[in-house]
Amino acid sequence: MNNSFRWGVIGTGGIARAFAKDLELTERHRVAHFGSRTLSKAEVLAKEFGAIPIAGYENLVNSEVDAIYVATPHAIHSQNAILAIEAGKPVLVEKPFAGNAQQARAMIDAAKFHQVPLMEAMWSRFLPHFIRVREIVDSGAIGEIISIQADHGQQLPKDPYYRLHAPELAGGALLDLGIYPISLASMLLGRPERILAKGVINESGVDSQTSTIFTYKNGAHAILTTTLLIRTPCLAKIIGTLGRIEIDSNFYTPTSIRTVIGGETIEYPNQYVGHGLREQAVAFEELISSGKIESQVMSHAESLTIMETLDEIREQIGLKYPFES
Repeated sequence: MNNSFRWGVIGTGGIARAFAKDLELTERHRVAHFGSRTLSKAEVLAKEFGAIPIAGYENLVNSEVDAIYVATPHAIHSQNAILAIEAGKPVLVEKPFAGNAQQARAMIDAAKFHQVPLMEAMWSRFLPHFIRVREIVDSGAIGEIISIQADHGQQLPKDPYYRLHAPELAGGALLDLGIYPISLASMLLGRPERILAKGVINESGVDSQTSTIFTYKNGAHAILTTTLLIRTPCLAKIIGTLGRIEIDSNFYTPTSIRTVIGGETIEYPNQYVGHGLREQAVAFEELISSGKIESQVMSHAESLTIMETLDEIREQIGLKYPFES
């Protein structure tokens, strides 16, 4: 594939494998290198996808790739991303963008200083049903949004999901799962004017459950919940003055939606094939080709705003990570 778009992936966890697998459904994109601090972990994925393993992240970012995908735990996104940026490599960073807003600012500052493309891998934004949601809202068909309701809960116990229960890795329900409903609210309503949050901190020192109410200048509310304790419906509703949009489970993955307006229901069935991670990769290649360093769909400013919102929620529920001063 001489005309292929070559990715270097930092990290060897489940999301790295899912990303590589979904790229196989594209015409041009492929993972050329998997990088890990220990070569043996990279070798496993490299063998599965016909890539070349590389020991050490510095070696990876200096290899012959067109872009870097950061798929490491949240707490080290910033150092991995900045390493790649300083090597001149465009970087797609797995959500959430960073461990906190301070780290996010450092990443954005580095991208601007070196004029290197940087984007948060909030893959839902690039899926067909999310594009349709934005089109419906922008058309005015449901009127002015007055309420967003969304939940994301999965049963993720400490064994085997240690990372999600590790404060040093920025674990907890909020950053790993709650990011999805929060990002949806941000996409449609922007920065909340006020935030009210309640959470439960478990014996590991991370939140096992967090609920938030966002209020906005126009009077709209976003009611968002997340938990590691149990699988929840994972639905979303966007309610306007003229009608509503219902997003089926899992609302953040390729799925069906419908509008209910004036007593008329219109169905938009899901016809997507695959996991859904490849759309962001294709969009990122287009961003690189455009000569710009940030996406209009997932801008630096919005990624930072979301991290600031997450910081405020953590402040309210008493969740602080060891790496924070």
